[in-house]
Amino acid sequence: MNGTGNGKNATIADVAALAGVSVPTVSRVLTGAAKVSPAKREAVEAAIATLHFRPSAAARVLASRKAQVIAVIAGDTSQYGYATTIRGIEEAARAEGYTVMITVVESPDDEDIDRAISATLAQPLAGVIVLKFDPPGVAALQRIPVPLPLVALSGVRDPTHLQAVLDETRAAEEITEYLLALGHRTVHHVRVPPSRREDGRTTGWRRALRKSGAPIPELLDATWDPRSGVEIGETIAADSSVTAVFCGNDEIAMGVIRGLSDSGVRVPEDVSIVGFDDHPLAALWSPPLTTVNQDFTGLGRRGFQLLLRAINGEDTKRLSSERPQLVLRRSAASPSQQRGDSSLPRRG
Repeated sequence: MNGTGNGKNATIADVAALAGVSVPTVSRVLTGAAKVSPAKREAVEAAIATLHFRPSAAARVLASRKAQVIAVIAGDTSQYGYATTIRGIEEAARAEGYTVMITVVESPDDEDIDRAISATLAQPLAGVIVLKFDPPGVAALQRIPVPLPLVALSGVRDPTHLQAVLDETRAAEEITEYLLALGHRTVHHVRVPPSRREDGRTTGWRRALRKSGAPIPELLDATWDPRSGVEIGETIAADSSVTAVFCGNDEIAMGVIRGLSDSGVRVPEDVSIVGFDDHPLAALWSPPLTTVNQDFTGLGRRGFQLLLRAINGEDTKRLSSERPQLVLRRSAASPSQQRGDSSLPRRG
């Protein structure tokens, strides 16, 4: 137990008093920042053992004067995946005595990027983590000074930086293959805004269709607003060739289901809908949503551990990758006999 015998935790002042030395002397023993005579060191170490003293993270920061701030740069913090990833970073950083500051980059425009990077670099940083999930994150990643310890978090591998990845491409391929295995002739894709020309979710969808020889429909583009999914659902309802839809995230999938339902089209009896991310509401939606579980909290923790090893000058693998897992619920089924009769031209 860390204490003085009166129920209170021992402080550095208590250690100094028991050892008969000054507080700065105790600090020097703890940090090794300066030489201390063997007699004083033994007295301090004995007092620490007697009082079961454990320095707090705050005390270690003050004593060492080392940079203890981790900057997280993101294009958005309101989306489920972003917010949960940042939580994982913060939890892992706090456990190691680091503080996390968050910088939101409004757009990929040079002016916005420069403003955000300048504000971030004005802080005494130990390292930087960039959420490379959208164009602002990609642009910011390219402007961080190389000597600063840096880790990127992404759904697509990039050998340029230390990186923690969720393998979205393979997961998207798997969920598309699942719909095809149910008997659907093809799978339509509602794409969320990509971080580059094509993200892993779209690449995996396209790859699965090509491997199976299925027609590749035109992409349906949504915004980050679930209401754009409602509009797409209403459009899909009028097209009887559509029997299965893979949505780029769960919020958009919920919007598509709402648009279909409002138009009198049933899910999954008439159209199967699947999402991506395993949002907390996915299991509570009607019908419960088949999706892909991405461990965003784990992604944040893995990213911080990569950064911590870089900060400490330790050798480390450049990539920490994890494959998301398919979660089967009730929003997907075999195609209805009443839909899917219309011809659908194949596209490359």
